[in-house]
Amino acid sequence: MLSLSEYQNVISEEFSNIHIHKQPKNLYEPIDYILSLGGKRIRPVLTLMATDIFDGDYKKAISAAKAIEVFHNFSLVHDDIMDDAPLRRGNETVHEKWNINTGILSGDAMLILAYQFFEVYEPNIFQKLAKLFSKTALEVCEGQQYDVDFETRDDVTIPEYLKMIEFKTAVLLGAAMKMGAIVAETSEENADLIYNFGLNLGIAFQLQDDYLDAFGNPETFGKQVGGDIIENKKTYLYLKAMEFATEENKQQLLHLFSIQPNDNSDKIDSVKTIFNTSGASKATQDAIANYTEIAFETLEKMKISEDKKMVLRLFGEKLMNRKV
Repeated sequence: MLSLSEYQNVISEEFSNIHIHKQPKNLYEPIDYILSLGGKRIRPVLTLMATDIFDGDYKKAISAAKAIEVFHNFSLVHDDIMDDAPLRRGNETVHEKWNINTGILSGDAMLILAYQFFEVYEPNIFQKLAKLFSKTALEVCEGQQYDVDFETRDDVTIPEYLKMIEFKTAVLLGAAMKMGAIVAETSEENADLIYNFGLNLGIAFQLQDDYLDAFGNPETFGKQVGGDIIENKKTYLYLKAMEFATEENKQQLLHLFSIQPNDNSDKIDSVKTIFNTSGASKATQDAIANYTEIAFETLEKMKISEDKKMVLRLFGEKLMNRKV
């Protein structure tokens, strides 16, 4: 097997060679642009890694890996339009650099291009990949819609929130790994187990993202700490605080999440205090640990060598070991 950085190099080289020289250029240039911005590209790396885990040739999984990364970037282009985001990976978003209509069309084209990468596979592999991909793509759209709906709801439950992050974020990690298993032609049991490994790790990762957004170190987290609080996002921390807090603190939290002050520092500090005193911070950390452990428990059921189980465990630990 390759190291994580070696898989990343393989993917980077593949995407450095993707240039679409077709007309109309205003449809295809934005695709080249968003794909050239890089990012961690963790999903295609997982596809290659999973193929190796099940004794397949990772090179055969490169087209499937490209498909999942192009799909991920399609979703980002449309998400940025919905969020009216000015920047992506430190650069102008597609709709800012071109316009909203171009962003919509180029995103649509990326979704179709993603499916075209499956055309290199034999019919039985193609069918399994396409079936998983379609299911996952729909779930990602459902997760995004849940996220939009939750912005105007005050009655979101913990199970609803977990379903949202499962569909919006985690299913794509699970699918990336299962696609590698499909290319390797391992057993259905192994393919399902590695999907569950990726799914539960993805939920843990997103919950950790919620936690670090409030309590992370701005020098290591890579985003503005308190961004979710400023935007009044009802994250797992918020929902747990509303579940556990005193009536007085609940009313204070409701007020704080209904305002947009010029200076957000006091708002952030007040909300974080409620998160801590209510026990929401501890409950979120417990949930992160729980979903990570569920992911690791699936490793023991896989019919692979102990060395390969350790590779997956170390990957999971590396993914979750972001500094607070």
